[in-house]
Amino acid sequence: MDSAMTADTRVVASSVRRRGRYYHLRRFSFISLNYLMLTIIGLISSIPLFWMISTSLKESGKEFRFPPELIPYPVAWNNYIDVWGDTGIHQFFLNSVFITVLATIGTIITSSMVAFGFARINFPGRGPLFVLMLSTMMLPGIVTLVPQFVLFRYMKWIDTPLPLIVPFWFGGGAFFIFLVRQFMLQLPKELDEAALADGASYLRIYWNIILPLTGPALATVAIFSVQSHWNEFISPLIFLNSETWRTLALALRSFLVDASDFAAIPPWNQLMASGVIMLVPILVLFFAAQRYFIRGIALSGLTGR
Repeated sequence: MDSAMTADTRVVASSVRRRGRYYHLRRFSFISLNYLMLTIIGLISSIPLFWMISTSLKESGKEFRFPPELIPYPVAWNNYIDVWGDTGIHQFFLNSVFITVLATIGTIITSSMVAFGFARINFPGRGPLFVLMLSTMMLPGIVTLVPQFVLFRYMKWIDTPLPLIVPFWFGGGAFFIFLVRQFMLQLPKELDEAALADGASYLRIYWNIILPLTGPALATVAIFSVQSHWNEFISPLIFLNSETWRTLALALRSFLVDASDFAAIPPWNQLMASGVIMLVPILVLFFAAQRYFIRGIALSGLTGR
């Protein structure tokens, strides 16, 4: 009897081991296939980036040679030097940095203040006001472009950086307010109650307690805001007329038009070098703040009250 039970136990154990090996093999195959597909998709998606970098390092006349040179030889580093020094792109780069930094600071400060009010303060009409604020996300930006232009022309702000900076010091945008509010709702309400009991004002609670705890969400706001302002094209095109405050996005387009003169072939290698110059700050920012970006998306996302 014991021998029969021992044999049955061995059979069951052997079957369990076989099933375990089959499960792990199947899981390993599934994960490997996923990684393989993601690698292929990533390589295909990076082809335009690789082509832009490759073209920016080619000598003039070799941009469209067939068969194409994937790795340029010789490497023409002088394309970047010529673009930076001869086209005045360094000034446009500084203009973009100035506008992006000030607009981003305004977005972070004001969006967090409005989000604090919606998340931590009970006041009459909070719910309807929040819904009204969210409804502005459904309004296309192009609809408000003409009224904004009329208003800024009346205020004599046209051809100055003010239309690209000042509006973002008044809330920063409904999406950013919603993002930060969702994060603040997850913080314990006891923090506010304890601070109020000690005599702290709401402004001090916001600045000394809530704001330091909202770092991941603010980092996410900063990344999205920098990317938006850095790549913005329509607003600078409408509000900026002269080259004094021209941004880098406008400079790339004007550089293409001016160089081509609508007839000759533009210097594509220098144009690609300008594109790389515009892309590098965004890539550096993303990889530097990637941890905060992912954490902010994960924690601030879809929960709330």
